[in-house]
Amino acid sequence: MTDTERVVNFAAGPAALPVPVLEQVRRDLISLPGLGVSPLEISHRSPWFRDVLDEAVKDLVELLGVPDTHRIVFCPGGATQQFSMAPLNLLRGSGLTAEYLVTGAWGAKAVREAGKEGNVSIVWTGAEDGFARVPGDYEWEASPDAAYLHVTANETIEGVEWPELPSAPCGVPLVADVSSDFLSRPVDIARVGLMYAGAQKNAGPAGVTVVIVREDLLDRAPPGLPAMLDYRTFVEHDSLYNTPPVFAIYVVMLVSRWLRDEVGGLAEQEERNRAKAGLLYDAIDASDGFYTGHAKPGSRSLMNVTFRLPTAELDSRFVADAASQGLVELKGHRSVGGIRASIYNAMPLKGVEALTELMRVFAASH
Repeated sequence: MTDTERVVNFAAGPAALPVPVLEQVRRDLISLPGLGVSPLEISHRSPWFRDVLDEAVKDLVELLGVPDTHRIVFCPGGATQQFSMAPLNLLRGSGLTAEYLVTGAWGAKAVREAGKEGNVSIVWTGAEDGFARVPGDYEWEASPDAAYLHVTANETIEGVEWPELPSAPCGVPLVADVSSDFLSRPVDIARVGLMYAGAQKNAGPAGVTVVIVREDLLDRAPPGLPAMLDYRTFVEHDSLYNTPPVFAIYVVMLVSRWLRDEVGGLAEQEERNRAKAGLLYDAIDASDGFYTGHAKPGSRSLMNVTFRLPTAELDSRFVADAASQGLVELKGHRSVGGIRASIYNAMPLKGVEALTELMRVFAASH
Protein backbone atom coordinates (compact mmCIF):
# COMPACT_ATOMS: atom_id res chain seq x y z
CA MET A 1 0.00 0.00 0.00
CA THR A 2 1.34 3.44 -0.93
CA ASP A 3 1.40 6.36 1.50
CA THR A 4 -1.64 7.93 -0.18
CA GLU A 5 -3.71 4.82 -0.93
CA ARG A 6 -7.00 4.71 0.98
CA VAL A 7 -8.21 1.67 2.88
CA VAL A 8 -11.86 0.67 3.13
CA ASN A 9 -12.76 2.27 6.45
CA PHE A 10 -15.59 0.58 8.41
CA ALA A 11 -15.04 2.76 11.51
CA ALA A 12 -18.08 3.60 13.62
CA GLY A 13 -16.96 7.18 14.10
CA PRO A 14 -15.17 9.33 13.29
CA ALA A 15 -16.19 7.65 10.08
CA ALA A 16 -15.25 7.81 6.43
CA LEU A 17 -16.17 10.96 4.52
CA PRO A 18 -17.16 11.11 0.83
CA VAL A 19 -14.05 11.32 -1.33
CA PRO A 20 -15.39 14.30 -3.35
CA VAL A 21 -15.75 16.17 -0.06
CA LEU A 22 -12.20 15.32 0.97
CA GLU A 23 -10.95 16.44 -2.42
CA GLN A 24 -12.67 19.81 -2.02
CA VAL A 25 -11.21 20.17 1.47
CA ARG A 26 -7.76 19.44 0.06
CA ARG A 27 -8.18 22.12 -2.61
CA ASP A 28 -9.28 24.69 -0.05
CA LEU A 29 -7.06 23.73 2.87
CA ILE A 30 -4.06 25.98 2.20
CA SER A 31 -5.93 28.91 0.70
CA LEU A 32 -9.61 29.54 0.02
CA PRO A 33 -10.04 30.93 -3.51
CA GLY A 34 -9.75 34.70 -3.51
CA LEU A 35 -9.20 34.91 0.24
CA GLY A 36 -5.67 33.63 0.79
CA VAL A 37 -6.45 31.90 4.10
CA SER A 38 -7.27 28.35 5.14
CA PRO A 39 -10.73 27.34 6.40
CA LEU A 40 -8.80 26.35 9.54
CA GLU A 41 -7.75 29.99 10.01
CA ILE A 42 -10.63 32.15 8.84
CA SER A 43 -12.75 34.24 11.20
CA HIS A 44 -16.18 32.98 12.16
CA ARG A 45 -17.36 36.57 11.60
CA SER A 46 -16.16 36.60 7.99
CA PRO A 47 -18.59 36.88 5.06
CA TRP A 48 -17.21 33.54 3.82
CA PHE A 49 -18.29 31.70 6.96
CA ARG A 50 -21.64 33.47 7.02
CA ASP A 51 -22.20 32.02 3.53
CA VAL A 52 -21.09 28.58 4.75
CA LEU A 53 -23.57 28.69 7.62
CA ASP A 54 -26.38 29.86 5.37
CA GLU A 55 -25.74 27.15 2.77
CA ALA A 56 -25.41 24.41 5.39
CA VAL A 57 -28.76 25.34 6.92
CA LYS A 58 -30.44 25.79 3.54
CA ASP A 59 -29.24 22.39 2.28
CA LEU A 60 -30.26 20.60 5.49
CA VAL A 61 -33.70 22.21 5.29
CA GLU A 62 -34.04 21.01 1.70
CA LEU A 63 -32.70 17.51 2.30
CA LEU A 64 -34.76 16.84 5.42
CA GLY A 65 -37.83 18.89 4.59
CA VAL A 66 -37.49 20.92 7.79
CA PRO A 67 -40.68 22.96 8.32
CA ASP A 68 -40.76 26.65 9.26
CA THR A 69 -41.69 25.66 12.82
CA HIS A 70 -38.17 24.32 13.45
CA ARG A 71 -34.71 25.89 13.67
CA ILE A 72 -31.32 24.35 12.83
CA VAL A 73 -28.33 25.23 15.00
CA PHE A 74 -24.79 23.93 15.45
CA CYS A 75 -23.69 23.06 18.99
CA PRO A 76 -20.45 21.73 20.51
CA GLY A 77 -20.06 18.69 22.72
CA GLY A 78 -21.40 15.87 20.57
CA ALA A 79 -24.52 13.83 21.31
CA THR A 80 -23.19 13.16 24.81
CA GLN A 81 -23.63 16.85 25.68
CA GLN A 82 -27.16 16.63 24.29
CA PHE A 83 -27.90 13.86 26.79
CA SER A 84 -27.69 16.65 29.38
CA MET A 85 -28.72 19.66 27.31
CA ALA A 86 -32.10 18.25 26.29
CA PRO A 87 -33.28 17.59 29.87
CA LEU A 88 -31.74 20.86 31.05
CA ASN A 89 -33.98 22.73 28.61
CA LEU A 90 -37.08 20.53 28.60
CA LEU A 91 -37.20 18.80 31.99
CA ARG A 92 -35.48 20.83 34.69
CA GLY A 93 -37.98 22.53 36.98
CA SER A 94 -41.00 21.32 35.01
CA GLY A 95 -42.31 18.91 37.62
CA LEU A 96 -42.92 16.45 34.77
CA THR A 97 -41.33 13.11 33.94
CA ALA A 98 -39.17 12.47 30.88
CA GLU A 99 -39.76 9.07 29.28
CA TYR A 100 -37.17 7.00 27.45
CA LEU A 101 -37.26 4.08 25.04
CA VAL A 102 -33.92 2.34 25.58
CA THR A 103 -32.69 0.13 22.75
CA GLY A 104 -28.95 0.17 23.41
CA ALA A 105 -25.97 1.54 25.28
CA TRP A 106 -26.33 5.12 24.10
CA GLY A 107 -29.96 5.30 25.14
CA ALA A 108 -28.98 3.96 28.56
CA LYS A 109 -26.35 6.69 28.91
CA ALA A 110 -28.90 9.33 27.94
CA VAL A 111 -31.20 8.10 30.74
CA ARG A 112 -28.44 8.42 33.33
CA GLU A 113 -27.73 12.02 32.38
CA ALA A 114 -31.40 12.99 32.28
CA GLY A 115 -31.89 11.60 35.77
CA LYS A 116 -29.63 14.35 37.09
CA GLU A 117 -32.12 16.99 35.96
CA GLY A 118 -35.49 15.56 37.01
CA ASN A 119 -37.77 12.56 37.04
CA VAL A 120 -37.11 9.93 34.38
CA SER A 121 -39.07 6.81 33.45
CA ILE A 122 -37.97 4.00 31.14
CA VAL A 123 -41.09 2.94 29.26
CA TRP A 124 -39.29 0.08 27.49
CA THR A 125 -35.79 -1.40 27.53
CA GLY A 126 -34.17 -4.17 25.54
CA ALA A 127 -31.50 -4.79 28.17
CA GLU A 128 -32.75 -8.26 29.12
CA ASP A 129 -32.40 -9.40 25.49
CA GLY A 130 -28.95 -7.88 25.13
CA PHE A 131 -30.33 -4.95 23.15
CA ALA A 132 -31.06 -7.03 20.08
CA ARG A 133 -34.25 -5.34 18.88
CA VAL A 134 -36.62 -2.40 19.05
CA PRO A 135 -40.05 -2.90 20.60
CA GLY A 136 -43.31 -3.37 18.79
CA ASP A 137 -45.97 -0.71 19.23
CA TYR A 138 -47.91 -3.03 21.55
CA GLU A 139 -44.99 -3.39 23.99
CA TRP A 140 -44.84 0.14 25.33
CA GLU A 141 -47.08 3.06 26.19
CA ALA A 142 -45.97 6.62 26.79
CA SER A 143 -47.72 9.03 29.13
CA PRO A 144 -49.75 11.87 27.58
CA ASP A 145 -48.32 14.34 30.10
CA ALA A 146 -44.62 13.44 29.88
CA ALA A 147 -42.05 16.22 29.51
CA TYR A 148 -40.88 14.44 26.37
CA LEU A 149 -40.34 10.98 24.88
CA HIS A 150 -36.73 10.20 23.99
CA VAL A 151 -35.56 7.64 21.45
CA THR A 152 -32.17 6.68 20.00
CA ALA A 153 -32.84 6.11 16.32
CA ASN A 154 -29.83 3.86 15.74
CA GLU A 155 -27.59 2.14 18.27
CA THR A 156 -24.08 1.88 16.86
CA ILE A 157 -22.75 -0.62 19.40
CA GLU A 158 -25.45 -3.27 19.03
CA GLY A 159 -26.45 -2.50 15.44
CA VAL A 160 -30.13 -1.93 16.24
CA GLU A 161 -32.19 0.67 14.38
CA TRP A 162 -35.82 1.76 14.43
CA PRO A 163 -37.33 1.15 10.97
CA GLU A 164 -38.99 4.53 11.51
CA LEU A 165 -39.16 6.83 14.49
CA PRO A 166 -41.95 6.00 16.95
CA SER A 167 -44.80 8.40 17.60
CA ALA A 168 -45.12 10.33 20.84
CA PRO A 169 -48.55 11.00 22.37
CA CYS A 170 -50.27 14.16 21.19
CA GLY A 171 -48.70 17.16 22.88
CA VAL A 172 -45.58 15.29 24.02
CA PRO A 173 -42.39 16.32 22.18
CA LEU A 174 -40.45 13.49 20.57
CA VAL A 175 -36.72 13.91 21.26
CA ALA A 176 -34.53 11.86 18.92
CA ASP A 177 -30.82 11.11 19.00
CA VAL A 178 -30.15 10.48 15.32
CA SER A 179 -26.37 10.75 15.47
CA SER A 180 -25.57 7.56 13.61
CA ASP A 181 -28.30 7.54 10.95
CA PHE A 182 -28.61 11.28 10.34
CA LEU A 183 -29.00 12.06 6.62
CA SER A 184 -29.18 8.36 5.78
CA ARG A 185 -32.90 8.37 4.95
CA PRO A 186 -35.89 10.73 4.84
CA VAL A 187 -37.43 11.64 8.21
CA ASP A 188 -40.68 13.43 8.98
CA ILE A 189 -39.21 16.31 10.98
CA ALA A 190 -42.67 17.75 11.68
CA ARG A 191 -43.24 14.82 14.09
CA VAL A 192 -40.09 15.63 16.08
CA GLY A 193 -39.74 18.25 18.78
CA LEU A 194 -35.97 18.02 19.11
CA MET A 195 -33.45 16.11 17.02
CA TYR A 196 -29.71 16.02 17.51
CA ALA A 197 -26.81 14.40 15.68
CA GLY A 198 -23.10 14.34 16.31
CA ALA A 199 -21.64 14.97 12.87
CA GLN A 200 -18.86 12.38 12.91
CA LYS A 201 -20.91 9.45 11.66
CA ASN A 202 -22.62 10.68 8.51
CA ALA A 203 -22.43 14.47 8.32
CA GLY A 204 -18.85 15.63 8.86
CA PRO A 205 -15.90 15.45 11.25
CA ALA A 206 -16.06 15.32 15.02
CA GLY A 207 -16.52 18.61 16.81
CA VAL A 208 -20.00 19.81 15.89
CA THR A 209 -23.53 18.63 16.60
CA VAL A 210 -26.49 19.44 14.38
CA VAL A 211 -29.57 20.28 16.45
CA ILE A 212 -33.06 20.78 15.03
CA VAL A 213 -35.47 22.23 17.58
CA ARG A 214 -39.12 23.20 17.32
CA GLU A 215 -39.30 26.89 18.18
CA ASP A 216 -42.16 26.65 20.66
CA LEU A 217 -40.05 24.37 22.86
CA LEU A 218 -37.59 27.18 23.47
CA ASP A 219 -40.11 28.76 25.85
CA ARG A 220 -39.87 25.73 28.12
CA ALA A 221 -36.23 26.32 29.06
CA PRO A 222 -35.93 27.47 32.69
CA PRO A 223 -34.22 30.76 33.51
CA GLY A 224 -30.62 30.83 34.58
CA LEU A 225 -29.20 28.14 32.33
CA PRO A 226 -25.53 28.53 31.34
CA ALA A 227 -25.47 30.30 28.00
CA MET A 228 -23.71 27.44 26.21
CA LEU A 229 -26.27 24.90 27.46
CA ASP A 230 -29.33 26.94 26.46
CA TYR A 231 -30.84 26.28 23.02
CA ARG A 232 -32.10 29.86 22.97
CA THR A 233 -28.51 31.11 22.88
CA PHE A 234 -27.79 29.24 19.66
CA VAL A 235 -31.09 30.17 18.00
CA GLU A 236 -30.92 33.85 18.91
CA HIS A 237 -27.31 34.18 17.76
CA ASP A 238 -27.51 31.93 14.68
CA SER A 239 -24.92 29.56 16.18
CA LEU A 240 -22.47 32.47 16.50
CA TYR A 241 -22.65 33.31 20.20
CA ASN A 242 -19.04 32.21 20.55
CA THR A 243 -16.49 30.88 18.07
CA PRO A 244 -18.11 27.76 16.64
CA PRO A 245 -16.19 24.84 15.11
CA VAL A 246 -15.74 26.63 11.79
CA PHE A 247 -13.92 23.87 9.95
CA ALA A 248 -16.34 21.15 11.05
CA ILE A 249 -19.36 23.19 9.96
CA TYR A 250 -17.66 23.88 6.62
CA VAL A 251 -17.31 20.11 6.06
CA VAL A 252 -20.95 19.54 7.08
CA MET A 253 -21.87 22.06 4.40
CA LEU A 254 -19.79 20.16 1.82
CA VAL A 255 -21.37 16.83 2.81
CA SER A 256 -24.86 18.33 2.54
CA ARG A 257 -23.98 19.74 -0.88
CA TRP A 258 -22.69 16.32 -1.95
CA LEU A 259 -25.92 14.65 -0.87
CA ARG A 260 -27.95 17.28 -2.69
CA ASP A 261 -26.01 17.50 -5.94
CA GLU A 262 -24.19 14.19 -6.41
CA VAL A 263 -26.39 11.69 -4.60
CA GLY A 264 -29.70 13.32 -5.44
CA GLY A 265 -31.28 13.49 -1.99
CA LEU A 266 -32.07 11.25 0.95
CA ALA A 267 -34.49 8.92 -0.81
CA GLU A 268 -31.71 7.94 -3.22
CA GLN A 269 -29.23 7.67 -0.36
CA GLU A 270 -31.59 5.35 1.51
CA GLU A 271 -31.79 3.06 -1.53
CA ARG A 272 -27.99 2.90 -1.64
CA ASN A 273 -27.81 2.17 2.08
CA ARG A 274 -30.40 -0.60 1.85
CA ALA A 275 -28.49 -2.21 -1.00
CA LYS A 276 -25.24 -2.20 0.99
CA ALA A 277 -26.82 -3.50 4.19
CA GLY A 278 -28.74 -6.14 2.24
CA LEU A 279 -25.52 -7.61 0.88
CA LEU A 280 -24.06 -7.98 4.36
CA TYR A 281 -27.17 -9.41 5.99
CA ASP A 282 -27.59 -11.84 3.10
CA ALA A 283 -24.01 -13.02 3.63
CA ILE A 284 -24.69 -13.55 7.34
CA ASP A 285 -27.96 -15.40 6.74
CA ALA A 286 -26.47 -17.62 4.01
CA SER A 287 -23.52 -18.78 6.13
CA ASP A 288 -25.30 -21.72 7.81
CA GLY A 289 -24.64 -20.22 11.22
CA PHE A 290 -20.94 -19.51 10.75
CA TYR A 291 -21.81 -15.82 11.10
CA THR A 292 -24.43 -14.90 13.68
CA GLY A 293 -26.03 -11.48 13.55
CA HIS A 294 -26.73 -9.68 16.79
CA ALA A 295 -29.80 -7.64 15.83
CA LYS A 296 -33.10 -9.37 15.19
CA PRO A 297 -34.60 -9.13 11.69
CA GLY A 298 -36.86 -6.11 11.64
CA SER A 299 -34.49 -4.19 13.92
CA ARG A 300 -31.33 -4.52 11.87
CA SER A 301 -29.37 -1.34 11.36
CA LEU A 302 -28.62 -0.01 7.89
CA MET A 303 -25.59 1.78 9.35
CA ASN A 304 -23.87 -0.68 11.71
CA VAL A 305 -23.93 -4.39 10.88
CA THR A 306 -22.91 -6.44 13.91
CA PHE A 307 -22.17 -10.18 13.94
CA ARG A 308 -20.00 -12.89 15.46
CA LEU A 309 -18.05 -15.90 14.30
CA PRO A 310 -18.13 -19.24 16.17
CA THR A 311 -15.28 -18.27 18.53
CA ALA A 312 -13.54 -15.13 19.75
CA GLU A 313 -10.33 -16.48 18.22
CA LEU A 314 -11.98 -16.61 14.80
CA ASP A 315 -13.32 -13.08 15.34
CA SER A 316 -9.74 -11.87 15.84
CA ARG A 317 -8.42 -13.86 12.89
CA PHE A 318 -11.16 -12.46 10.65
CA VAL A 319 -10.32 -8.88 11.68
CA ALA A 320 -6.63 -9.52 10.96
CA ASP A 321 -7.32 -11.09 7.56
CA ALA A 322 -9.58 -8.17 6.67
CA ALA A 323 -6.92 -5.63 7.65
CA SER A 324 -4.37 -7.41 5.45
CA GLN A 325 -6.73 -6.75 2.53
CA GLY A 326 -7.25 -3.09 3.38
CA LEU A 327 -10.60 -3.59 5.14
CA VAL A 328 -10.10 -1.88 8.50
CA GLU A 329 -11.90 -0.96 11.75
CA LEU A 330 -14.06 -4.10 11.83
CA LYS A 331 -13.50 -5.06 15.45
CA GLY A 332 -16.70 -4.83 17.48
CA HIS A 333 -17.11 -2.32 20.29
CA ARG A 334 -15.00 -3.20 23.32
CA SER A 335 -18.13 -3.73 25.44
CA VAL A 336 -19.63 -6.44 23.22
CA GLY A 337 -16.87 -7.84 21.01
CA GLY A 338 -17.55 -9.58 17.72
CA ILE A 339 -17.47 -7.77 14.39
CA ARG A 340 -18.98 -4.41 13.48
CA ALA A 341 -19.09 -3.09 9.93
CA SER A 342 -20.19 0.53 9.88
CA ILE A 343 -21.46 1.33 6.40
CA TYR A 344 -22.50 4.96 6.56
CA ASN A 345 -23.38 7.06 3.53
CA ALA A 346 -19.79 7.47 2.37
CA MET A 347 -19.09 3.72 2.26
CA PRO A 348 -19.03 2.69 -1.41
CA LEU A 349 -20.85 -0.42 -2.56
CA LYS A 350 -17.56 -1.94 -3.70
CA GLY A 351 -16.28 -1.76 -0.12
CA VAL A 352 -19.20 -3.87 1.08
CA GLU A 353 -18.73 -6.25 -1.85
CA ALA A 354 -15.10 -6.74 -0.84
CA LEU A 355 -16.15 -7.53 2.73
CA THR A 356 -18.82 -10.03 1.72
CA GLU A 357 -16.32 -11.78 -0.55
CA LEU A 358 -13.91 -12.07 2.38
CA MET A 359 -16.75 -13.46 4.51
CA ARG A 360 -17.45 -16.11 1.88
CA VAL A 361 -13.83 -17.16 1.53
CA PHE A 362 -13.14 -17.08 5.28
CA ALA A 363 -16.17 -19.23 6.09
CA ALA A 364 -15.23 -21.77 3.44
CA SER A 365 -11.70 -22.10 4.76
CA HIS A 366 -12.58 -22.31 8.46
